[in-house]
Amino acid sequence: MIFTYNKEHVGDVLMVILQDKKDIKRSVERKGKVARIFADETGQTLAWNIFEVSSLVALTGNGQVFLTDEQVATLNAELAKEGFTDKLENTAYPVFVVGQIEEMQAHPDSDHLNICQVNVGDKRVQIVAGAPNAAVGLKTIVALPGAMMPSGSLIFSGKLRGEDSYGMMCSPRELALPNAPQVRGIIELGDEAQVGEAFDPAKHWHA
Repeated sequence: MIFTYNKEHVGDVLMVILQDKKDIKRSVERKGKVARIFADETGQTLAWNIFEVSSLVALTGNGQVFLTDEQVATLNAELAKEGFTDKLENTAYPVFVVGQIEEMQAHPDSDHLNICQVNVGDKRVQIVAGAPNAAVGLKTIVALPGAMMPSGSLIFSGKLRGEDSYGMMCSPRELALPNAPQVRGIIELGDEAQVGEAFDPAKHWHA
């Protein structure tokens, strides 16, 4: 579940994205300040728009925002007041962390993809990656499900060529880092980087 807010360009609307399903036919049901976007075929909720959100919770930031549990509870109360039975779930933070590749094997259905087992601190996740510099032992920055990239693309769990993938290992260019090399390859961190710690450009990037 990804929360985004851009008051200057969108207005006082909190957008809550549950799935990155651009090709699904959808409809909107609005009650009061709350709009539910759902799939026409299944009725499954795809996203929420909460209008005049600043009258409910105080938000700062531009782009992806992170809410407190208390703020999420306030928004859920608003959904319930309007008759919606679904509930919002808070996004675990951080969503960009230091990860280390612990295992890697070639994808059975690709000549350039690898299936990587990546330690992100509190767990290991499987990530399918095509970075030419991916290697066992490499520390890099991982975007976990629930992350929004600087480009606006969303990270959700999914499959790549039939294999489960739970995030993305990032290149400096994908992270919009200053003076990022315009070549393929994930960011390579030094041994001092601590697996599981939140990504900090000032700490983890030196062009």
